[in-house]
Amino acid sequence: MATCKIKVGDTVRVISGADKNNEGKVLSVDPKKGRVVVEGVHMVTKHEKPSMRNQSGGRVEQEGAIDISNVMLLHNGKTTRVGFKTDGDKKVRVAKKTGDVIG
Repeated sequence: MATCKIKVGDTVRVISGADKNNEGKVLSVDPKKGRVVVEGVHMVTKHEKPSMRNQSGGRVEQEGAIDISNVMLLHNGKTTRVGFKTDGDKKVRVAKKTGDVIG
């Protein structure tokens, strides 16, 4: 897979699927599989055994992974594609819509 343009902590909008138009913060990125976990999106039910962390066990709702192609970065409240540019010796992400450097 190519360079991952979405990073942990970015705010993204889901652009397709059952959760279309939902926004959230990226919790994790798996660049090899091309999948991201977004806060509050694609909630799945998982059955857990009782453990020290969860004494009662049972059914737990948590975010599931979605394909990275189904999300788009939000920059200043608007969706934008992401490009790369060299700024001196550093490679930085750039919003294609505005040309601003994404921090």
